Amino acid sequence: MRRRECTLAGLSVYLGLGIAAAQTRPMAALPSAPLQAFTEHLPPLNFQDEAGQTAGFSSELLRMMAAQARLELDIQVQPWPRAVQAAAAQSNSILYSLTRLPEREGKYRWVGPISERRIMLYSLSKRRDIPALKDLKDLRELPQLRGLKVGVVRESAAARQLQSEGLRAGEELELALDDGSNLRKLLASRMDLIVLLDWAAAWHLKQLRLDYSTLRPVLELDTRRSYWYGLHPDSDDRVVLALQAALDQLRRDGRYARLRQRYFS
Repeated sequence: MRRRECTLAGLSVYLGLGIAAAQTRPMAALPSAPLQAFTEHLPPLNFQDEAGQTAGFSSELLRMMAAQARLELDIQVQPWPRAVQAAAAQSNSILYSLTRLPEREGKYRWVGPISERRIMLYSLSKRRDIPALKDLKDLRELPQLRGLKVGVVRESAAARQLQSEGLRAGEELELALDDGSNLRKLLASRMDLIVLLDWAAAWHLKQLRLDYSTLRPVLELDTRRSYWYGLHPDSDDRVVLALQAALDQLRRDGRYARLRQRYFS
């Protein structure tokens, strides 16, 4: 028994010395090549402002994270399908703001979360012929709702959800490149319902000098998931860890909360 205690004590000392040595050993330098970030026009999370600069909560947060981690960063705003393809083609890429779904889990290295995600199905408030819905099945089963057109962003997580429920592109679903296009079609009575984040709906209406009450939520589609940054699966482990550590630090020191207040107050 005494011999075992001595052995364990010796092992503890050995491990302790090993950890101390690892802590004092200088870290390998992070890659010097700039990270290539790709995103879409999804205000107020990410968008291109009138001056052509990349803006939005997720974009500013990523810049702060890169600065904290001492990483160079380049951001491009593209239509979502093109952004997905561009990110897949580069091993040092970041795609955002990305809903973390089971089918996407192994396709990215995840850093986050960025923020919560509250997806709603809206109609115009004046459309009293469209009742509140219990679930998506109502769109197919209630006689008075058959033939309604639902606008959603092409290749988005929301589009995938609607299609998995049996709604068909070109039939019940109208696929567009961005939320702004869908909202303009809804306001022009060219579609009946649109899928939007609640705060994105408020942001777009504000740009048009319209009140949030212009729209009426008829169904809460999804509040279970969050938005994340998705790094290429071949990303350097040190970059992934450095960006996550930077985000965690921004949350701890209050900078995340102050940035969020600017966009979501």
